[in-house]
Amino acid sequence: MSDETSTSGAGTPSYDPAAEVVELCRELIRIDTSNYGDDSGPGERKAAEYVATLLDEVGIESRLYESTPGRTSLVARWGGSEGDPLLVHGHLDVVPAAAEDWQVDPFSGEIQDGYVWGRGAVDMKDFDAMLLSVVRARARAGHVPDRPIVMAFTADEEAGGHKGAQVLVEEHPDEIADCTEAIGEVGGFSATVRGQRVYLIEAAEKGMAWMRLTARGRAGHGSMVNPENAVTDLAAAVARIGAYEWPVRLTPTMEVLLATVGEIAGVPATPENAPELVEEFGGAARMLGNVIRNSTNPTMLSAGYKVNVVPTEATAHVDGRFLPGYEDEFFATLAELTGENVEIDFVSHQQPWETPYDGRLVDVMTRSLLAEDPGAVVAPYLMSGGTDAKHFRQLDMRSYGFAPLRLPADLDFTALFHGVDERVPVDALEFGARVFDRFLGEA
Repeated sequence: MSDETSTSGAGTPSYDPAAEVVELCRELIRIDTSNYGDDSGPGERKAAEYVATLLDEVGIESRLYESTPGRTSLVARWGGSEGDPLLVHGHLDVVPAAAEDWQVDPFSGEIQDGYVWGRGAVDMKDFDAMLLSVVRARARAGHVPDRPIVMAFTADEEAGGHKGAQVLVEEHPDEIADCTEAIGEVGGFSATVRGQRVYLIEAAEKGMAWMRLTARGRAGHGSMVNPENAVTDLAAAVARIGAYEWPVRLTPTMEVLLATVGEIAGVPATPENAPELVEEFGGAARMLGNVIRNSTNPTMLSAGYKVNVVPTEATAHVDGRFLPGYEDEFFATLAELTGENVEIDFVSHQQPWETPYDGRLVDVMTRSLLAEDPGAVVAPYLMSGGTDAKHFRQLDMRSYGFAPLRLPADLDFTALFHGVDERVPVDALEFGARVFDRFLGEA
């Protein structure tokens, strides 16, 4: 059924795509799917079964895939038969939350001050709820998109996706390999630059190098001379890595975004003024300031067992992120910073990606946003973190992040990702469902 027949009036749907989005988001938040980086958490099984029930209620069959007990992903097919399938993916796991740090119970899904509060409200049970609300409304009304849609709700994204998206790609490719394009999280949200709302569509991601650094020396008594001290070697390497100022490097995606910001600010965009243009995004500069350069953040240290014993070994962990096209520079520089006495191995090593910001899908995303917010500007950006797109890109899908949200100018949105008091505006959820409904109707 075409998009024209799925609406009545001047672009107004004959159904309400946002009817359930708030309640679905609250219900998903109430299902604790905390991911501690191992199998010690509750897993995603309960959430996957809840999604399966929601889809089954509107006649959409789904399949569950469990990599290890409780670590469950779901895949469902829906839509018509015109063109290649589109993958729409969202993850079900969340990072842990310490209740004593929050104003509200992080797994309550409470509505307060016009926001839905809880772990996963922006990462990313909000988008899961948008997708489910839109699909259920369309299925009930009989307005099925012409294009085949593959929905994937995955496990383990917050720990690299190795027990979720990676399992689907490597062990169940028949479910998704025919998809030529993919839509996922962390894109389509608004930021405000000099009073102008700018919607950022993710078109690229930095690569991920979660590294373990190990220095080895000679054990001995702490009161004696010991020039082969593993702690000293490791500490020096970590200090160099943490203090290093990586140079500005602009990828094609960021060149487009900074040119857009330059037009708003009335200045030409150059590599030299890129940091100043990024600052125009206010709170979002926390993330965007890290996508104009490679980055390394030391995060963990471990050594020794007694104050008067020099240990044989010392270890550190470093979160490294590298830009598309700059991997060689990243690892060459890292080798210089660590030195000869420190070994590097990977906890997770995933490649960056960048999709050209052009084509029909980009046009549809842009039209869908501007139909609901006509005065806005839409531009691509490069994301500093990682998503399941890294895995799905291995199957040659053009990927974008498009989880639309119209946000208040004074909301420090990027601080909410993995932060305390994570929350999403109720009206932003409803806006996102309307935009995504328009998108599915044309995609």
